[in-house]
Amino acid sequence: MNKDFSVVVPVYNSVDSLEELFNRLKVFFEGIGKSYEVIFVEDGGTDGSWELLKRLKESHPLLIKAIKLDRNFGQHNATLCGFEFAKGRQIVTIDDDLQNPPEEIAKLIETSDKQQNAVTYGIYTKKQHSFARNVLSKSVKTSSKYFHHGAENGSSFRLLDRKIVDQVLNHRINFVFIDEIISWYTDNIGFVFVKHVKRKHNSSGYSSIRLFKMAANLTYFYSNIPLKVMVYSGFIISFLSFLMAVKFIIQKLYYNVPLGYTSVIVTILFSTSIIVFSLGIIGGYLSRIQTIQNNKPSYHIDKVLD
Repeated sequence: MNKDFSVVVPVYNSVDSLEELFNRLKVFFEGIGKSYEVIFVEDGGTDGSWELLKRLKESHPLLIKAIKLDRNFGQHNATLCGFEFAKGRQIVTIDDDLQNPPEEIAKLIETSDKQQNAVTYGIYTKKQHSFARNVLSKSVKTSSKYFHHGAENGSSFRLLDRKIVDQVLNHRINFVFIDEIISWYTDNIGFVFVKHVKRKHNSSGYSSIRLFKMAANLTYFYSNIPLKVMVYSGFIISFLSFLMAVKFIIQKLYYNVPLGYTSVIVTILFSTSIIVFSLGIIGGYLSRIQTIQNNKPSYHIDKVLD
């Protein structure tokens, strides 16, 4: 039987918060009188989260689905896996760390019902992360807006209609960024301010390096910006090189000025650096094309408790 709501929770090393998260979700949905299910996707953690999920499943067999991935595939891929098992007419995605209070789902539902949005994001006046994490996260989202036409104010705390989830599931690509895919299918997106509290347990799984890699993959998989940079920079440099060549020819013909070792070396090094830079961009695209051609999965499931 389909539920009113499916809650998808990607899980990574959050054993200390999972039981409280489920209990608060249970109290919330029972309080508003809606049917629901909670889908936990354990994303290759090492802290015993899976063992706790098995115990929660035994205690609440009709309310919980638990999926264990073979290794860490990342938050978006784990969320996509949860979508595969979701039966709800509306789907909520929420992090496992309790920084988004489950009670704030009420704001997503109210805004969605009022505005009839296909997707409703919970956004924050102030994120309770470190300064460096906030800056890097903001950079990724800003680039998403300007370079890939995504939602700058998106977050992992969302309410989605069933039809949007079904469209997201049609995508089979190794690197998944759900907010980008959503923006391809709809502009009917709403936002509502919600609370964002400090993390109680452990630290975030998003290091600076992982955020940087995410930004790079976003640029390669969801835009052609690097190729445009190559085209425009190649045109500009070719034009400037032509002007320099004309200058040297005029100096040689009319003033008998020797070209000189320095000018030749500088020109060679400059042109070589541009060539190497362009080859690096092409190599980045080729490596990702190879990944797609090899049909590497977005995730691989180890165990399912359905």
